Amino acid sequence: MSAVPTGVAGRAVGGLATTGEMFAVGLEALRRTWDVRDWFWEFLEQSWFLARVTTLPALLVAVPLGATVALQVGDLAGQLGAQSATGGAVIVGLVREVAPLASALIIAGAGGSAMTSDMGARNIRDELSAMEVMAVNPVHRLVTPRMWAASLISTMLASLVILSGAVGGFVFNVLLQGVTPGAYFDGAVDLLRVSDLFVTLGKCWLFGLIAALVACYMGMNCERSPAGVGRAVNRGTVIAFMLVFAFNYVITTVYFVAFPPKMM
Repeated sequence: MSAVPTGVAGRAVGGLATTGEMFAVGLEALRRTWDVRDWFWEFLEQSWFLARVTTLPALLVAVPLGATVALQVGDLAGQLGAQSATGGAVIVGLVREVAPLASALIIAGAGGSAMTSDMGARNIRDELSAMEVMAVNPVHRLVTPRMWAASLISTMLASLVILSGAVGGFVFNVLLQGVTPGAYFDGAVDLLRVSDLFVTLGKCWLFGLIAALVACYMGMNCERSPAGVGRAVNRGTVIAFMLVFAFNYVITTVYFVAFPPKMM
């Protein structure tokens, strides 16, 4: 019998095993996507819940963020004599990076923590085992609708983040710094491409799936105690953040290599 790795090696092996199990659960959830009748109403309920708990935080994050970026970039661009480029920089940054990351982090923080708590409570009450006894796959019935709901709401939040962030940047850059409205939006039109929007929506969809998958997995495999559910919520949020940033780096790098950014 081979020895079980200990120390750092043991933690690495355990982390890889957990990652493999988590993505196996995700593939199993996606495998029954076609059977919409089994999870449609749960999907609607989860979508409404996520929309309620994430819309206001998204607005509160995006508006001051767009205003802050516009203020900082506007001051620097004014010193270089290119203040009219501030709007392009703000909107391009919102579309390419801020919107997908903000949407995913809000979904993971506000919605994912609630998903982990719900699944952990079901685990403690043996509801998941009871569903298996009744020949109902808990992954298909519970994880599948949550993954699709999170991906949908994350994609919709991206539009809200872009719009509200652009409004915040417009207030500071146009009303306070004196840039004309036409110059504010012309820079974005010159720099943005249709592919930027498609990549952003694709990232939002993927990040929503990841956030929901991590939340559900951590809740379904938590320690069977209230303290175990709390620890699962903390771990799930941190792991979701790490995976989102890692996938964002890979996708952005591949996209910029395949489609170099336009120059004004």
